[in-house]
Amino acid sequence: MRTPLYLEDISVGQRFVTAQVVIAEAAITAFGRAFDPQPFHTDGAAAKHSFFGGLAASGWHTAAITMKLLVESGPKLAGGTIGAEVELRWPRPTRPGDILHVESEILAVTPSRSRPDRGFITLKSDTLNQKGEVVQTQTAKLLAWKRPL
Repeated sequence: MRTPLYLEDISVGQRFVTAQVVIAEAAITAFGRAFDPQPFHTDGAAAKHSFFGGLAASGWHTAAITMKLLVESGPKLAGGTIGAEVELRWPRPTRPGDILHVESEILAVTPSRSRPDRGFITLKSDTLNQKGEVVQTQTAKLLAWKRPL
């Protein structure tokens, strides 16, 4: 069981690596139909004639997978993974059969000046496929609670 991390437990430069997940074609098309119904996310044949040249997961699907990996096997923040802001980039598509994992690093730890019970961390997370290629880069400002007195 992972021990919850409080603001005092976190320092710049700390690194975390998540478990892996295999991305199934059926999951890509189901997510696409439900949340991003464009042919290159929902129809392999149509996707061949698109910008992507084949079926590609929605960037939002990759973001959701990243979130799940971070919550289940990344840094376990006390009180949950609560975002205040995020910057996302998708430098290459996630494809059926890709095996994804997330590698993260703490870039900043900032105690709150107005609320002594909390602060923020800045976490940069790269989601990589089985070839080591980055399919998503995310930099998030997350709430971090101080250890209760």
